[in-house]
Amino acid sequence: MNVKELIQKDKYSLVARAYEFARKAHLGQKRKNGEPYFTHVVAAADSVLEWGLDDETAAAALLHDVVEDTPHPIQEIRETFGEEVAFLVDGVTKIGKVRYRGIEAKVENLRKFILYLSQDMRVILVKLADRLHNMKTLYAVQPQKQKRIALETMEIYAPLAYRLGMQRLSGELEDLSFPYIYPEEHKWLIGHVKERFEERERFAQKLRPVIEKELNKNGIESVRIDSRAKRYTSLYKKLLRYDMNVESIYDLVAIRIIVPSLEDCYSALGIVHKMYPPVPHRFKDYVALPKSNGYRSLHTTVFGPENKITEIQIKTEQMHDEAEHGIAAHFAYQKTKDSKDYLKRNAAFADKKELVWVQQLKNWQKGFTNPEEFLASLKIDFFQDRILALTPKGEVFDLPFGATPVDFAYQIHTEIGNHCSGVKINGKIGTLDHLLKSGDIVEIITQKNKNPSDSWLNFVRTGSAKNHIRAALRHGKTTLNKSEPQFTDFRLAVANRDGLFNEISNLISRSHGNILTLNAQTTTNAKGGQAGNQKHTLLKIRCAVLAKDKSEKMLEKLKGFKEIKEISYKSV
Repeated sequence: MNVKELIQKDKYSLVARAYEFARKAHLGQKRKNGEPYFTHVVAAADSVLEWGLDDETAAAALLHDVVEDTPHPIQEIRETFGEEVAFLVDGVTKIGKVRYRGIEAKVENLRKFILYLSQDMRVILVKLADRLHNMKTLYAVQPQKQKRIALETMEIYAPLAYRLGMQRLSGELEDLSFPYIYPEEHKWLIGHVKERFEERERFAQKLRPVIEKELNKNGIESVRIDSRAKRYTSLYKKLLRYDMNVESIYDLVAIRIIVPSLEDCYSALGIVHKMYPPVPHRFKDYVALPKSNGYRSLHTTVFGPENKITEIQIKTEQMHDEAEHGIAAHFAYQKTKDSKDYLKRNAAFADKKELVWVQQLKNWQKGFTNPEEFLASLKIDFFQDRILALTPKGEVFDLPFGATPVDFAYQIHTEIGNHCSGVKINGKIGTLDHLLKSGDIVEIITQKNKNPSDSWLNFVRTGSAKNHIRAALRHGKTTLNKSEPQFTDFRLAVANRDGLFNEISNLISRSHGNILTLNAQTTTNAKGGQAGNQKHTLLKIRCAVLAKDKSEKMLEKLKGFKEIKEISYKSV
Protein backbone atom coordinates (compact mmCIF):
# COMPACT_ATOMS: atom_id res chain seq x y z
CA MET A 1 0.00 0.00 0.00
CA ASN A 2 1.37 3.43 -0.94
CA VAL A 3 0.67 6.88 0.52
CA LYS A 4 -2.23 7.77 -1.78
CA GLU A 5 -3.97 4.44 -1.17
CA LEU A 6 -3.57 4.91 2.60
CA ILE A 7 -5.07 8.40 2.41
CA GLN A 8 -8.02 7.18 0.32
CA LYS A 9 -8.66 4.59 3.00
CA ASP A 10 -8.70 7.21 5.79
CA LYS A 11 -8.42 10.91 4.90
CA TYR A 12 -8.11 11.86 8.59
CA SER A 13 -5.28 9.46 9.41
CA LEU A 14 -1.84 10.46 10.69
CA VAL A 15 -0.34 9.87 7.24
CA ALA A 16 -3.04 11.97 5.55
CA ARG A 17 -2.41 14.88 7.94
CA ALA A 18 1.35 14.64 7.43
CA TYR A 19 0.84 14.53 3.65
CA GLU A 20 -1.19 17.75 3.65
CA PHE A 21 1.20 19.50 6.06
CA ALA A 22 4.24 18.60 3.93
CA ARG A 23 2.47 19.55 0.68
CA LYS A 24 1.76 23.07 1.98
CA ALA A 25 5.20 23.43 3.57
CA HIS A 26 7.04 22.56 0.32
CA LEU A 27 4.64 24.45 -1.95
CA GLY A 28 6.56 26.22 -4.72
CA GLN A 29 9.86 24.42 -4.05
CA LYS A 30 11.45 22.62 -7.01
CA ARG A 31 14.05 19.87 -7.26
CA LYS A 32 17.05 20.05 -9.60
CA ASN A 33 15.17 18.01 -12.22
CA GLY A 34 12.30 20.51 -12.24
CA GLU A 35 9.81 18.35 -10.35
CA PRO A 36 7.96 19.71 -7.30
CA TYR A 37 10.04 19.01 -4.18
CA PHE A 38 7.02 17.34 -2.61
CA THR A 39 7.41 14.36 -4.98
CA HIS A 40 10.63 13.44 -3.16
CA VAL A 41 9.11 13.10 0.31
CA VAL A 42 6.14 11.13 -1.09
CA ALA A 43 8.58 8.72 -2.78
CA ALA A 44 10.45 8.25 0.52
CA ALA A 45 7.17 7.57 2.36
CA ASP A 46 6.11 5.09 -0.35
CA SER A 47 9.36 3.18 0.22
CA VAL A 48 8.93 2.84 3.98
CA LEU A 49 5.33 1.67 3.44
CA GLU A 50 6.53 -0.85 0.86
CA TRP A 51 8.92 -2.17 3.50
CA GLY A 52 5.95 -2.70 5.83
CA LEU A 53 6.71 0.03 8.38
CA ASP A 54 4.15 1.79 10.58
CA ASP A 55 2.17 5.00 10.02
CA GLU A 56 4.47 7.01 12.31
CA THR A 57 7.47 6.16 10.12
CA ALA A 58 5.54 7.02 6.94
CA ALA A 59 4.52 10.35 8.49
CA ALA A 60 8.14 11.05 9.44
CA ALA A 61 9.23 10.27 5.87
CA LEU A 62 6.70 12.80 4.55
CA LEU A 63 7.94 15.42 7.02
CA HIS A 64 11.65 14.59 7.03
CA ASP A 65 12.75 17.72 5.10
CA VAL A 66 10.26 20.19 6.59
CA VAL A 67 12.47 21.39 9.45
CA GLU A 68 15.59 21.78 7.30
CA ASP A 69 14.03 23.27 4.15
CA THR A 70 11.01 25.26 5.36
CA PRO A 71 10.31 27.78 8.18
CA HIS A 72 8.48 25.16 10.29
CA PRO A 73 10.50 24.28 13.46
CA ILE A 74 10.68 20.87 15.13
CA GLN A 75 8.51 22.14 17.98
CA GLU A 76 5.63 22.65 15.54
CA ILE A 77 6.04 19.06 14.31
CA ARG A 78 6.00 17.87 17.92
CA GLU A 79 2.83 19.82 18.77
CA THR A 80 1.02 18.78 15.59
CA PHE A 81 2.05 15.14 15.20
CA GLY A 82 3.33 14.05 18.62
CA GLU A 83 6.63 13.23 20.27
CA GLU A 84 7.27 10.02 18.34
CA VAL A 85 7.03 11.48 14.83
CA ALA A 86 9.02 14.55 15.95
CA PHE A 87 11.77 12.32 17.34
CA LEU A 88 12.09 10.50 14.00
CA VAL A 89 12.06 13.74 11.97
CA ASP A 90 14.64 15.33 14.26
CA GLY A 91 16.93 12.31 13.91
CA VAL A 92 16.77 12.33 10.10
CA THR A 93 17.33 16.11 10.05
CA LYS A 94 20.48 15.86 12.19
CA ILE A 95 21.95 13.06 10.09
CA GLY A 96 21.23 15.00 6.91
CA LYS A 97 23.18 18.06 8.05
CA VAL A 98 26.53 16.30 7.73
CA ARG A 99 28.04 16.21 4.25
CA TYR A 100 30.64 13.87 2.77
CA ARG A 101 33.54 16.34 2.64
CA GLY A 102 36.71 15.12 4.27
CA ILE A 103 37.58 12.74 7.06
CA GLU A 104 35.97 14.64 9.95
CA ALA A 105 32.62 14.89 8.19
CA LYS A 106 32.63 11.18 7.33
CA VAL A 107 33.37 10.19 10.91
CA GLU A 108 30.74 12.49 12.35
CA ASN A 109 28.21 11.14 9.90
CA LEU A 110 28.96 7.58 10.92
CA ARG A 111 28.81 8.44 14.62
CA LYS A 112 25.39 9.99 14.12
CA PHE A 113 24.31 6.79 12.40
CA ILE A 114 25.47 4.83 15.43
CA LEU A 115 23.65 7.12 17.83
CA TYR A 116 20.34 6.90 16.03
CA LEU A 117 20.65 3.20 15.28
CA SER A 118 20.88 2.57 19.00
CA GLN A 119 17.85 4.74 19.80
CA ASP A 120 15.38 3.92 17.02
CA MET A 121 16.25 2.14 13.81
CA ARG A 122 13.33 3.75 12.02
CA VAL A 123 15.42 6.94 11.80
CA ILE A 124 17.93 5.06 9.64
CA LEU A 125 15.18 3.45 7.56
CA VAL A 126 13.70 6.85 6.72
CA LYS A 127 17.18 8.11 5.82
CA LEU A 128 17.74 5.11 3.55
CA ALA A 129 14.41 5.76 1.83
CA ASP A 130 15.44 9.40 1.38
CA ARG A 131 18.80 8.39 -0.11
CA LEU A 132 17.22 5.81 -2.45
CA HIS A 133 15.06 8.42 -4.18
CA ASN A 134 17.91 10.95 -4.25
CA MET A 135 20.07 8.41 -6.08
CA LYS A 136 17.30 7.73 -8.61
CA THR A 137 17.29 11.45 -9.52
CA LEU A 138 21.04 12.07 -9.21
CA TYR A 139 21.28 12.73 -12.96
CA ALA A 140 19.96 16.27 -12.37
CA VAL A 141 22.76 17.21 -9.95
CA GLN A 142 26.07 18.86 -10.94
CA PRO A 143 28.74 16.28 -11.97
CA GLN A 144 31.14 17.08 -9.12
CA LYS A 145 28.35 16.72 -6.58
CA GLN A 146 27.18 13.51 -8.26
CA LYS A 147 30.48 11.81 -7.53
CA ARG A 148 30.53 12.92 -3.90
CA ILE A 149 26.98 11.70 -3.26
CA ALA A 150 27.60 8.44 -5.13
CA LEU A 151 30.78 7.74 -3.13
CA GLU A 152 28.96 8.47 0.12
CA THR A 153 26.19 6.11 -0.93
CA MET A 154 28.60 3.34 -1.95
CA GLU A 155 30.79 3.61 1.16
CA ILE A 156 28.24 4.36 3.88
CA TYR A 157 24.59 3.86 2.96
CA ALA A 158 24.80 0.68 0.85
CA PRO A 159 26.98 -1.20 3.40
CA LEU A 160 24.71 -0.05 6.20
CA ALA A 161 21.62 -1.34 4.35
CA TYR A 162 23.42 -4.65 3.85
CA ARG A 163 24.28 -4.91 7.53
CA LEU A 164 20.60 -4.35 8.32
CA GLY A 165 19.79 -7.33 6.11
CA MET A 166 18.23 -5.19 3.36
CA GLN A 167 20.09 -6.89 0.51
CA ARG A 168 17.84 -5.68 -2.30
CA LEU A 169 18.14 -2.06 -1.17
CA SER A 170 21.90 -2.38 -0.67
CA GLY A 171 22.35 -3.77 -4.18
CA GLU A 172 20.10 -1.11 -5.69
CA LEU A 173 22.05 1.70 -3.99
CA GLU A 174 25.33 0.22 -5.25
CA ASP A 175 24.04 -0.08 -8.82
CA LEU A 176 22.73 3.49 -8.76
CA SER A 177 26.16 4.72 -7.54
CA PHE A 178 28.32 2.61 -9.84
CA PRO A 179 27.99 4.59 -13.14
CA TYR A 180 28.83 7.89 -11.40
CA ILE A 181 31.94 6.56 -9.66
CA TYR A 182 33.23 4.27 -12.44
CA PRO A 183 31.67 5.52 -15.70
CA GLU A 184 34.13 3.77 -18.05
CA GLU A 185 33.93 0.48 -16.18
CA HIS A 186 30.12 0.68 -16.17
CA LYS A 187 30.06 1.30 -19.93
CA TRP A 188 32.37 -1.67 -20.51
CA LEU A 189 30.27 -3.91 -18.31
CA ILE A 190 27.00 -3.08 -20.04
CA GLY A 191 28.58 -3.75 -23.42
CA HIS A 192 30.09 -7.09 -22.46
CA VAL A 193 27.39 -8.80 -20.43
CA LYS A 194 24.07 -7.73 -21.98
CA GLU A 195 23.91 -10.68 -24.39
CA ARG A 196 25.05 -13.10 -21.69
CA PHE A 197 22.32 -11.85 -19.34
CA GLU A 198 19.65 -12.31 -22.02
CA GLU A 199 20.92 -15.77 -22.92
CA ARG A 200 20.95 -16.92 -19.27
CA GLU A 201 17.48 -15.45 -18.67
CA ARG A 202 16.06 -17.44 -21.62
CA PHE A 203 17.72 -20.56 -20.23
CA ALA A 204 16.22 -19.89 -16.76
CA GLN A 205 12.73 -19.45 -18.23
CA LYS A 206 12.98 -22.88 -19.86
CA LEU A 207 14.29 -24.49 -16.67
CA ARG A 208 11.70 -23.07 -14.22
CA PRO A 209 8.65 -25.15 -15.32
CA VAL A 210 10.75 -28.32 -15.44
CA ILE A 211 11.87 -27.87 -11.80
CA GLU A 212 8.37 -26.84 -10.66
CA LYS A 213 6.81 -29.96 -12.24
CA GLU A 214 9.33 -32.23 -10.54
CA LEU A 215 8.81 -30.58 -7.13
CA ASN A 216 5.02 -30.85 -7.43
CA LYS A 217 5.35 -34.51 -8.42
CA ASN A 218 7.28 -35.10 -5.18
CA GLY A 219 4.66 -33.45 -2.98
CA ILE A 220 6.11 -29.92 -2.68
CA GLU A 221 3.32 -27.60 -3.79
CA SER A 222 2.59 -23.85 -3.55
CA VAL A 223 6.02 -23.35 -5.06
CA ARG A 224 7.08 -20.05 -6.62
CA ILE A 225 10.06 -20.11 -8.95
CA ASP A 226 11.62 -17.03 -10.50
CA SER A 227 15.05 -15.90 -11.63
CA ARG A 228 17.36 -13.26 -10.20
CA ALA A 229 19.87 -11.41 -12.36
CA LYS A 230 23.18 -10.63 -10.68
CA ARG A 231 23.52 -6.92 -10.00
CA TYR A 232 26.08 -5.00 -12.05
CA THR A 233 28.15 -3.80 -9.10
CA SER A 234 28.29 -7.26 -7.57
CA LEU A 235 29.20 -8.71 -10.97
CA TYR A 236 32.00 -6.19 -11.47
CA LYS A 237 33.49 -6.96 -8.05
CA LYS A 238 33.43 -10.66 -8.91
CA LEU A 239 34.95 -10.07 -12.35
CA LEU A 240 37.91 -8.33 -10.70
CA ARG A 241 38.66 -11.64 -8.97
CA TYR A 242 38.38 -13.58 -12.25
CA ASP A 243 40.57 -11.42 -14.53
CA MET A 244 37.43 -9.82 -16.06
CA ASN A 245 36.46 -13.14 -17.70
CA VAL A 246 32.64 -13.11 -18.00
CA GLU A 247 32.64 -16.79 -19.02
CA SER A 248 33.87 -17.76 -15.55
CA ILE A 249 30.81 -16.26 -13.79
CA TYR A 250 28.12 -18.92 -13.32
CA ASP A 251 25.53 -16.92 -11.39
CA LEU A 252 24.74 -14.15 -13.90
CA VAL A 253 21.18 -15.37 -13.52
CA ALA A 254 20.24 -17.55 -10.54
CA ILE A 255 17.02 -19.53 -10.19
CA ARG A 256 15.17 -18.81 -6.94
CA ILE A 257 12.79 -21.40 -5.49
CA ILE A 258 10.33 -20.24 -2.79
CA VAL A 259 8.76 -23.12 -0.83
CA PRO A 260 6.22 -23.27 2.04
CA SER A 261 8.38 -24.56 4.90
CA LEU A 262 11.90 -25.08 6.20
CA GLU A 263 11.54 -28.85 5.72
CA ASP A 264 10.56 -28.22 2.09
CA CYS A 265 13.84 -26.32 1.55
CA TYR A 266 15.93 -29.40 2.21
CA SER A 267 13.49 -31.69 0.38
CA ALA A 268 13.63 -29.40 -2.66
CA LEU A 269 17.43 -29.41 -2.47
CA GLY A 270 17.47 -33.22 -2.62
CA ILE A 271 15.11 -33.23 -5.60
CA VAL A 272 17.18 -30.64 -7.48
CA HIS A 273 20.37 -32.65 -6.85
CA LYS A 274 18.59 -35.76 -8.09
CA MET A 275 17.62 -33.94 -11.28
CA TYR A 276 21.00 -32.28 -11.87
CA PRO A 277 24.39 -33.25 -10.39
CA PRO A 278 25.82 -30.58 -8.03
CA VAL A 279 29.11 -28.85 -8.77
CA PRO A 280 31.58 -29.94 -6.05
CA HIS A 281 32.32 -27.45 -3.25
CA ARG A 282 29.64 -25.01 -4.43
CA PHE A 283 26.92 -25.73 -1.84
CA LYS A 284 26.30 -23.15 0.92
CA ASP A 285 23.87 -23.69 3.78
CA TYR A 286 22.97 -20.20 4.99
CA VAL A 287 19.94 -21.68 6.79
CA ALA A 288 21.97 -23.65 9.34
CA LEU A 289 24.60 -20.89 9.48
CA PRO A 290 23.08 -17.55 8.39
CA LYS A 291 25.19 -14.65 7.17
CA SER A 292 26.11 -11.96 9.68
CA ASN A 293 23.25 -9.74 8.47
CA GLY A 294 20.70 -12.51 9.08
CA TYR A 295 20.42 -13.74 5.46
CA ARG A 296 19.11 -17.33 5.21
CA SER A 297 18.91 -19.52 2.13
CA LEU A 298 20.27 -22.70 0.56
CA HIS A 299 22.62 -22.02 -2.36
CA THR A 300 23.69 -24.79 -4.71
CA THR A 301 25.33 -24.81 -8.13
CA VAL A 302 24.44 -27.66 -10.51
CA PHE A 303 25.24 -28.97 -13.97
CA GLY A 304 21.89 -28.18 -15.60
CA PRO A 305 20.50 -29.11 -19.03
CA GLU A 306 23.04 -28.86 -21.85
CA ASN A 307 25.61 -29.17 -19.05
CA LYS A 308 25.21 -25.46 -18.27
CA ILE A 309 26.37 -24.56 -14.78
CA THR A 310 23.46 -22.92 -12.95
CA GLU A 311 23.07 -21.46 -9.45
CA ILE A 312 19.88 -22.28 -7.56
CA GLN A 313 18.69 -20.62 -4.34
CA ILE A 314 16.04 -22.26 -2.13
CA LYS A 315 14.24 -20.44 0.69
CA THR A 316 10.87 -19.96 2.39
CA GLU A 317 8.63 -16.93 1.87
CA GLN A 318 9.73 -15.53 5.25
CA MET A 319 13.41 -15.97 4.37
CA HIS A 320 12.74 -14.25 1.04
CA ASP A 321 11.00 -11.29 2.72
CA GLU A 322 13.83 -10.93 5.22
CA ALA A 323 16.41 -11.06 2.42
CA GLU A 324 14.55 -8.33 0.54
CA HIS A 325 13.73 -6.00 3.44
CA GLY A 326 15.97 -7.12 6.35
CA ILE A 327 15.25 -5.36 9.65
CA ALA A 328 12.21 -3.70 8.06
CA ALA A 329 10.65 -7.16 7.71
CA HIS A 330 10.95 -7.57 11.49
CA PHE A 331 9.08 -4.31 12.02
CA ALA A 332 6.38 -5.43 9.58
CA TYR A 333 6.08 -8.78 11.35
CA GLN A 334 5.70 -7.08 14.74
CA LYS A 335 3.09 -4.75 13.29
CA THR A 336 0.97 -7.66 12.09
CA LYS A 337 1.23 -9.10 15.59
CA ASP A 338 -0.20 -5.81 16.95
CA SER A 339 2.94 -5.37 19.03
CA LYS A 340 4.31 -2.02 20.13
CA ASP A 341 7.82 -3.32 20.83
CA TYR A 342 9.08 -1.57 17.71
CA LEU A 343 8.13 1.80 19.21
CA LYS A 344 10.70 1.51 21.98
CA ARG A 345 13.83 3.59 21.51
CA ASN A 346 16.19 1.29 23.40
CA ALA A 347 17.83 -0.17 20.26
CA ALA A 348 14.77 -1.74 18.68
CA PHE A 349 15.55 -5.42 18.00
CA ALA A 350 19.21 -4.88 18.90
CA ASP A 351 18.80 -7.48 21.65
CA LYS A 352 18.11 -10.08 18.98
CA LYS A 353 21.16 -12.18 18.13
CA GLU A 354 21.28 -11.21 14.46
CA LEU A 355 21.48 -7.48 15.31
CA VAL A 356 23.64 -7.50 18.43
CA TRP A 357 26.35 -5.80 16.37
CA VAL A 358 24.35 -2.55 16.52
CA GLN A 359 24.85 -2.22 20.27
CA GLN A 360 28.45 -3.44 19.97
CA LEU A 361 29.12 -0.74 17.39
CA LYS A 362 27.79 2.00 19.69
CA ASN A 363 30.01 0.88 22.58
CA TRP A 364 33.07 0.12 20.45
CA GLN A 365 33.28 3.54 18.75
CA LYS A 366 33.81 5.28 22.10
CA GLY A 367 37.37 3.91 22.27
CA PHE A 368 38.63 5.99 19.33
CA THR A 369 39.65 9.64 19.57
CA ASN A 370 41.48 9.89 16.23
CA PRO A 371 38.95 10.38 13.37
CA GLU A 372 41.12 8.73 10.69
CA GLU A 373 41.77 5.69 12.88
CA PHE A 374 38.07 5.41 13.71
CA LEU A 375 37.00 5.53 10.06
CA ALA A 376 39.66 3.11 8.84
CA SER A 377 38.91 0.66 11.64
CA LEU A 378 35.15 0.98 11.17
CA LYS A 379 35.45 0.11 7.49
CA ILE A 380 37.49 -2.97 8.39
CA ASP A 381 35.51 -4.07 11.44
CA PHE A 382 31.91 -3.48 10.37
CA PHE A 383 31.54 -2.68 6.68
CA GLN A 384 33.66 -5.25 4.88
CA ASP A 385 32.91 -8.91 4.18
CA ARG A 386 32.17 -10.88 7.33
CA ILE A 387 32.87 -14.42 8.53
CA LEU A 388 31.13 -16.44 11.23
CA ALA A 389 33.40 -18.55 13.45
CA LEU A 390 32.22 -20.74 16.33
CA THR A 391 33.48 -21.79 19.75
CA PRO A 392 33.46 -25.55 20.55
CA LYS A 393 30.19 -24.89 22.47
CA GLY A 394 28.55 -23.47 19.35
CA GLU A 395 28.64 -19.75 20.22
CA VAL A 396 28.91 -17.73 17.00
CA PHE A 397 31.21 -14.72 16.64
CA ASP A 398 30.91 -12.22 13.80
CA LEU A 399 34.34 -11.12 12.46
CA PRO A 400 35.68 -9.31 9.38
CA PHE A 401 37.17 -11.27 6.48
CA GLY A 402 40.87 -11.84 7.17
CA ALA A 403 40.42 -12.19 10.94
CA THR A 404 42.78 -14.48 12.88
CA PRO A 405 42.48 -16.57 16.07
CA VAL A 406 43.88 -13.61 18.06
CA ASP A 407 41.03 -11.41 16.77
CA PHE A 408 38.63 -14.21 17.75
CA ALA A 409 40.15 -14.45 21.24
CA TYR A 410 39.75 -10.73 21.92
CA GLN A 411 36.19 -10.91 20.61
CA ILE A 412 35.40 -13.42 23.38
CA HIS A 413 37.06 -11.43 26.19
CA THR A 414 40.05 -9.13 26.69
CA GLU A 415 41.72 -11.53 29.13
CA ILE A 416 41.27 -14.46 26.74
CA GLY A 417 43.11 -12.42 24.12
CA ASN A 418 45.83 -11.23 26.49
CA HIS A 419 46.64 -14.78 27.63
CA CYS A 420 46.18 -16.51 24.25
CA SER A 421 49.01 -19.01 23.72
CA GLY A 422 47.68 -21.30 20.98
CA VAL A 423 44.66 -22.39 19.00
CA LYS A 424 42.87 -25.44 17.69
CA ILE A 425 40.93 -24.92 14.46
CA ASN A 426 38.40 -27.64 13.65
CA GLY A 427 40.12 -29.92 16.16
CA LYS A 428 43.65 -29.46 14.79
CA ILE A 429 46.50 -27.34 16.16
CA GLY A 430 46.78 -24.11 14.16
CA THR A 431 48.85 -20.93 14.12
CA LEU A 432 47.77 -17.62 15.65
CA ASP A 433 48.09 -15.81 12.30
CA HIS A 434 45.85 -18.32 10.47
CA LEU A 435 43.09 -16.67 8.38
CA LEU A 436 39.76 -17.94 9.68
CA LYS A 437 36.87 -18.97 7.42
CA SER A 438 33.12 -19.06 8.02
CA GLY A 439 32.17 -22.25 9.84
CA ASP A 440 35.55 -22.75 11.53
CA ILE A 441 35.34 -24.11 15.09
CA VAL A 442 37.98 -22.20 17.05
CA GLU A 443 39.27 -23.28 20.46
CA ILE A 444 41.57 -20.74 22.12
CA ILE A 445 44.31 -22.15 24.38
CA THR A 446 45.39 -19.82 27.20
CA GLN A 447 48.24 -19.68 29.72
CA LYS A 448 48.24 -17.44 32.81
CA ASN A 449 51.86 -16.34 32.30
CA LYS A 450 51.41 -15.68 28.57
CA ASN A 451 51.25 -12.02 27.47
CA PRO A 452 50.57 -10.33 24.13
CA SER A 453 53.44 -10.12 21.65
CA ASP A 454 54.18 -7.02 19.60
CA SER A 455 54.42 -9.31 16.53
CA TRP A 456 50.65 -9.83 16.79
CA LEU A 457 50.17 -6.31 15.46
CA ASN A 458 51.56 -7.56 12.13
CA PHE A 459 48.63 -9.85 11.44
CA VAL A 460 45.58 -9.03 13.58
CA ARG A 461 42.71 -7.59 11.56
CA THR A 462 40.30 -5.87 13.94
CA GLY A 463 40.80 -2.46 15.48
CA SER A 464 39.62 -3.69 18.86
CA ALA A 465 42.34 -6.38 18.99
CA LYS A 466 45.01 -3.83 18.01
CA ASN A 467 43.84 -1.47 20.75
CA HIS A 468 43.99 -4.21 23.41
CA ILE A 469 47.45 -5.35 22.29
CA ARG A 470 48.79 -1.79 22.32
CA ALA A 471 47.31 -1.24 25.76
CA ALA A 472 49.09 -4.36 27.04
CA LEU A 473 52.37 -3.17 25.49
CA ARG A 474 52.01 0.26 27.11
CA HIS A 475 51.48 -1.37 30.50
CA GLY A 476 54.73 -3.33 30.12
CA LYS A 477 53.24 -6.79 29.79
CA THR A 478 55.72 -7.65 27.05
CA THR A 479 59.00 -6.44 25.56
CA LEU A 480 59.16 -4.85 22.14
CA ASN A 481 61.47 -6.61 19.67
CA LYS A 482 62.83 -4.17 17.11
CA SER A 483 65.54 -6.41 15.61
CA GLU A 484 63.30 -7.64 12.76
CA PRO A 485 61.35 -5.48 10.24
CA GLN A 486 57.93 -4.62 11.60
CA PHE A 487 56.28 -3.00 8.58
CA THR A 488 56.32 -2.76 4.80
CA ASP A 489 55.84 0.82 3.58
CA PHE A 490 54.61 1.60 0.06
CA ARG A 491 55.18 5.12 -1.30
CA LEU A 492 53.09 6.15 -4.33
CA ALA A 493 52.79 9.38 -6.31
CA VAL A 494 49.36 9.33 -7.94
CA ALA A 495 47.22 11.57 -10.12
CA ASN A 496 43.99 12.34 -8.29
CA ARG A 497 40.82 10.46 -9.28
CA ASP A 498 37.59 9.86 -7.31
CA GLY A 499 37.52 6.37 -5.85
CA LEU A 500 41.21 5.66 -6.60
CA PHE A 501 42.34 5.33 -2.96
CA ASN A 502 39.50 2.90 -2.31
CA GLU A 503 40.51 0.77 -5.34
CA ILE A 504 44.17 0.70 -4.25
CA SER A 505 43.17 -0.29 -0.70
CA ASN A 506 40.90 -3.05 -2.03
CA LEU A 507 43.68 -4.44 -4.25
CA ILE A 508 46.11 -4.60 -1.31
CA SER A 509 43.46 -6.24 0.91
CA ARG A 510 42.58 -8.81 -1.77
CA SER A 511 46.29 -9.64 -2.03
CA HIS A 512 46.37 -10.38 1.73
CA GLY A 513 48.11 -7.14 2.65
CA ASN A 514 47.07 -5.98 6.12
CA ILE A 515 46.89 -2.16 5.89
CA LEU A 516 47.79 -0.49 9.19
CA THR A 517 47.86 3.20 8.17
CA LEU A 518 47.21 5.23 5.03
CA ASN A 519 48.36 8.86 4.74
CA ALA A 520 47.78 11.18 1.79
CA GLN A 521 49.39 14.55 1.03
CA THR A 522 48.29 16.59 -2.00
CA THR A 523 51.00 18.36 -4.02
CA THR A 524 51.02 20.49 -7.18
CA ASN A 525 53.20 19.78 -10.21
CA ALA A 526 55.67 22.67 -10.46
CA LYS A 527 57.07 21.95 -13.94
CA GLY A 528 54.88 24.55 -15.65
CA GLY A 529 53.16 24.19 -18.99
CA GLN A 530 49.73 22.74 -19.45
CA ALA A 531 50.27 20.17 -16.72
CA GLY A 532 51.91 22.68 -14.41
CA ASN A 533 48.95 23.02 -12.08
CA GLN A 534 47.91 19.37 -12.04
CA LYS A 535 47.38 18.13 -8.49
CA HIS A 536 49.02 14.91 -7.39
CA THR A 537 48.89 13.03 -4.14
CA LEU A 538 51.76 11.43 -2.26
CA LEU A 539 50.28 8.27 -0.78
CA LYS A 540 52.05 6.43 2.06
CA ILE A 541 50.62 3.01 2.92
CA ARG A 542 51.98 1.04 5.87
CA CYS A 543 51.22 -2.70 5.95
CA ALA A 544 52.13 -5.51 8.29
CA VAL A 545 55.57 -6.74 7.18
CA LEU A 546 55.51 -8.67 3.89
CA ALA A 547 58.07 -11.11 2.52
CA LYS A 548 60.21 -9.71 -0.30
CA ASP A 549 58.54 -11.84 -3.01
CA LYS A 550 55.08 -10.77 -1.83
CA SER A 551 56.14 -7.12 -1.75
CA GLU A 552 57.45 -7.41 -5.33
CA LYS A 553 54.19 -9.02 -6.52
CA MET A 554 52.19 -6.29 -4.80
CA LEU A 555 54.36 -3.68 -6.51
CA GLU A 556 53.64 -5.19 -9.95
CA LYS A 557 49.90 -5.24 -9.31
CA LEU A 558 49.90 -1.61 -8.18
CA LYS A 559 51.75 -0.60 -11.33
CA GLY A 560 48.60 -1.63 -13.21
CA PHE A 561 46.95 1.66 -12.15
CA LYS A 562 47.62 4.24 -14.87
CA GLU A 563 47.24 7.04 -12.30
CA ILE A 564 50.31 5.84 -10.33
CA LYS A 565 53.30 7.86 -11.58
CA GLU A 566 55.95 6.68 -9.12
CA ILE A 567 56.02 3.75 -6.70
CA SER A 568 58.50 2.20 -4.27
CA TYR A 569 58.53 0.14 -1.09
CA LYS A 570 60.78 -0.65 1.86
CA SER A 571 60.69 -2.80 5.01
CA VAL A 572 61.15 -0.95 8.30
